[in-house]
Amino acid sequence: RLFRKMDGIGAHEVIIETPSHNTPMALMSYDQVEKVLIAYQERYNALKREKHLKFITIFKNHGWASGTSLVHPHSQIVATPIVAPSYHHQFDIAHEYYIDRGRCLYCDLLAGELEKDQRIVTRTEQFIVFHPYASRAAYETWIMPRTHCASFGLFPDTYLNQLAKALKNVLLCLYESLDNPAFNLMVDSTLTEDEEDPYYHWHIRIVPRLTTIAGFEMGSGIYISTALPEDTASQIRACFQNLIKEGRISLE
Repeated sequence: RLFRKMDGIGAHEVIIETPSHNTPMALMSYDQVEKVLIAYQERYNALKREKHLKFITIFKNHGWASGTSLVHPHSQIVATPIVAPSYHHQFDIAHEYYIDRGRCLYCDLLAGELEKDQRIVTRTEQFIVFHPYASRAAYETWIMPRTHCASFGLFPDTYLNQLAKALKNVLLCLYESLDNPAFNLMVDSTLTEDEEDPYYHWHIRIVPRLTTIAGFEMGSGIYISTALPEDTASQIRACFQNLIKEGRISLE
């Protein structure tokens, strides 16, 4: 058959992040952000037990340019019986790299970023925050655990408080540097059936929506970034240091 279809099965959940209608995540307390992350992980682990669901994506849209339809701070979780093509591509590349070199692509990526130390915004005991090489958008930011872990659902919840600080801190820096920009946040995690695979490495991507995706991007699949990640990382690092001096960011 030329066209195929299937029943609309799966799950779509909305996580209300705070009772406060006008408080973006960048301005929430660390405790509140940690509660949101706990909800992410609890719902992820609940949905992965549904055997007919093959893929779970956690995301947050902030600002009209991001595609949000609700003003109140919220995140969403969608679970589907199929894997999105873009993630198939991610997994295939990571798997090919592992077969070729016997190592996790993302672990090697982290090692390279730590060695060069040009695109790192900040680091904690468990996480590295950096602007990736050849990013799809200016100020695109990744938060990646230092320890290899394919699935967000399997990551120790004892480290979610540290993740909350890293996430809130970088969102506050973007908020201050770019005047509360619209952004999309995604939690990239492996397939529900491959939670302990050696080739993928879960991480968070934050993509500010400072420009509009146009015909070239849609036609070619090639994205244009208007700034070098080395320059944007330097700017956000400077903002980070200023916020520390002002007592608005905690590292402890």
